[in-house]
Amino acid sequence: MGEPFTNLLTQGMVCKESYRCPTHGYRLPGEVDKSNRCRECQQPVEVGRTEKMSKSKRNVVDPDDLLSDYGADTIRLFSLFAAPPEKDLEWSDDGVQGAFRFLQRVWRLVEERAALIRSARGTAWPAGELPEEVRALRRATHQTIAKVTRDLEDSFHFNTALAALMELQNALLRFQERLPAVSAGDPRVLAFAEGVTALLTMLAPFAPHMAEELWEMLGYAVSVFREPWPTADPALTLEEDVEVVVQVNGKVRARLQVARGQAEEQLKALALREPRIRQWIEGRTVRKAIVIPDKLVNIVVAG
Repeated sequence: MGEPFTNLLTQGMVCKESYRCPTHGYRLPGEVDKSNRCRECQQPVEVGRTEKMSKSKRNVVDPDDLLSDYGADTIRLFSLFAAPPEKDLEWSDDGVQGAFRFLQRVWRLVEERAALIRSARGTAWPAGELPEEVRALRRATHQTIAKVTRDLEDSFHFNTALAALMELQNALLRFQERLPAVSAGDPRVLAFAEGVTALLTMLAPFAPHMAEELWEMLGYAVSVFREPWPTADPALTLEEDVEVVVQVNGKVRARLQVARGQAEEQLKALALREPRIRQWIEGRTVRKAIVIPDKLVNIVVAG
């Protein structure tokens, strides 16, 4: 009889080091100062190995304090980001603060540009080729959509999905510096709005409360959780430049960064002009060149 599921995911444990005072026994993390001394008697404590949290070792954190200081979204985000779900999670106060700072940056990013993003809704992309900076941001957005979707659907790698969202947020932060003087119909605004809405939609499962608030700030009347999951456009995920391997008689002699879609004759000419290749063919007869577009040029020489 077959199992009613295709895969069993066994979650790891949440772990933290323990602290043991010679006088007072195991102490809570808050009962030990930064110099690893017992706050009650000032004696040095023994720092134990990192192991699963337990009441007996008192190597636990108070969820009420964490919720009060950082909010539920931060704790949820850190717990999913700190380790793959099948591995043990080592608790880190610095990691919690890092998750909190990330959410703060997302909040500021949306809050400062909310009006501009709202103005872009329903605006069509202009005809013709888009500026390179716009193409680059759209590529980052759609590459992130593709990666996050794979990580969630295929492997439950929440940590790498979140890492991709953090990279997209950084790309949007850098890009927004180009926005102050542009109008709603500018393709830079459209690309920025596309990236922000995709970011919030994908962040919602990890930080639902904040994502919902920011979604409402952007003027959407329907919950972000009713928004369709973004779909990556395969054409937009491709890098504009590709690495072409150049061989001489089957041995790799150079690697070239070239624009995608170069014709075979263009690739052959680029390879033959490359100084690292010329030294291997100088004084020899080029019999032929085998070209695989966007991938390989193999120059066959005799002599």
